[in-house]
Amino acid sequence: MSVPELLIQDSPPSESRADVVLLFAVAGDDGPSVLVDGGFEWVPGALRRLRAKGAADELVRLPGLDGAPVVAVAGAGSTATPDSVRLAAGAALRRLADIDEVAIGIATADPTVAAAALEGAALGAYRYNAYRSEPVHPVARIALHTPFGDDEIGLARVRAVAGAVARTKDLVNASPSDLSPEVLASIAVDQATALGIDARVLDEAALAEGGFGGILGVGQGSVRGPRLVRLDYSPEGATFRLALVGKGITFDSGGLSLKPAASMVGMKTDMAGAAAVLGAVTALAEVGAPIAVTAWLCLAENMPSGEAIRPNDVLRMKNGATVEVVNTDAEGRLVLADGLVAAGDEQPDAIVDVATLTGAQQVALGQRISGLMGDEALVEQVRAAAREVDEAVWPMPLPGDLKRLLKSDVADYTNSKLGQVVPGMLLAGVFLQEFVGHREGGDERIPWAHLDIAGPSNNTGPAWGFTDAGPTGVAVRTLIRLGESLAAK
Repeated sequence: MSVPELLIQDSPPSESRADVVLLFAVAGDDGPSVLVDGGFEWVPGALRRLRAKGAADELVRLPGLDGAPVVAVAGAGSTATPDSVRLAAGAALRRLADIDEVAIGIATADPTVAAAALEGAALGAYRYNAYRSEPVHPVARIALHTPFGDDEIGLARVRAVAGAVARTKDLVNASPSDLSPEVLASIAVDQATALGIDARVLDEAALAEGGFGGILGVGQGSVRGPRLVRLDYSPEGATFRLALVGKGITFDSGGLSLKPAASMVGMKTDMAGAAAVLGAVTALAEVGAPIAVTAWLCLAENMPSGEAIRPNDVLRMKNGATVEVVNTDAEGRLVLADGLVAAGDEQPDAIVDVATLTGAQQVALGQRISGLMGDEALVEQVRAAAREVDEAVWPMPLPGDLKRLLKSDVADYTNSKLGQVVPGMLLAGVFLQEFVGHREGGDERIPWAHLDIAGPSNNTGPAWGFTDAGPTGVAVRTLIRLGESLAAK
């Protein structure tokens, strides 16, 4: 895991002897304004001579005077908000290479802006070197120079968030040969128990005994069997219980409904939902958030073999419902369905599932906006949490008429619809909704929301802000903020 040491210093950034001092500029009609108090009077003139604008994603490097550190000035756009500063700091650290220490200076009366600068820098500093013969040199230390104290900045939270996102990226980056369901389950247990989170792993025998036909069915084609990981974070005094369910397909070949070769590349990332759920629950425990969280990681490898499920096979799910498999490449909803049933059986106050579920999400919303579906009130709470941390989500409908497309001639449902054009992201959501439990003794469904992160979980386009190519850790920060906000309610 590549997370630099993060600390706060109350000295002026002009006194730092770090390799680079990072400052911020905002764009204006008369040129960029540098957000710094004293010690860098020469910087605005240098920026004007270089015709810098202070635009978002702009980074200007200036040699330090008289042996002083290099000064890097990151553009924050027209105004310095937490979101714009987070992105600016992340963009800067993403492009600063072969340095050990960065000092951040930003003049602001708002501690949330200063905290965002530190968080963005930590996110942008991520490097993954596990398989490199010549590792990329990571930044070792980031110091925020500010008069605000640790509590005002929320230093412990910044560290927890940055660490959770980095751990998530590490898992998604891993070679699928190294990250079987069993290995991922073991990593989840180690990370959780280190923070006092109770952990339990269900292997094939336990899954069969518990009736988890969806997870077992998807995983039966692989020599590396499926797992279900349950993590319980239960702080004393917590009054709200949140269930998080994550899709964890450690590699998705499509099964017997085999993907084309080009479409199979990148399918190691099909466990990004489970990785995000793990990152979120461990971060909430790390900061001591007063909310009880039960996380369900639904782990399987979807492979073709003589043991694999076939199209037309019927699976009996955790709740007893039967599903005719018409497309073995629509496997994520099968493992999630079992996880949703297990989560609902415990009657939590809300359930949120996260999954790289459908290619249709990318068609509808592209590479940066996650699809969000479910019950209106909880959807709005998730959307508000995402907005607060600047992760893009967009609410999508769950039309009731789509349920007819899941009709089977021999079972309760099919897992997909072949032979005609369908709104695939919405149809998957409608399928999952059928497995969300109800309140005991009534018809009221447990509040539920579904995040489809298929596109945003893995950046295959140009780098931007703190987001480089590859796994993004999307949804981790949203889930952390959601947990905090639900605890506050």
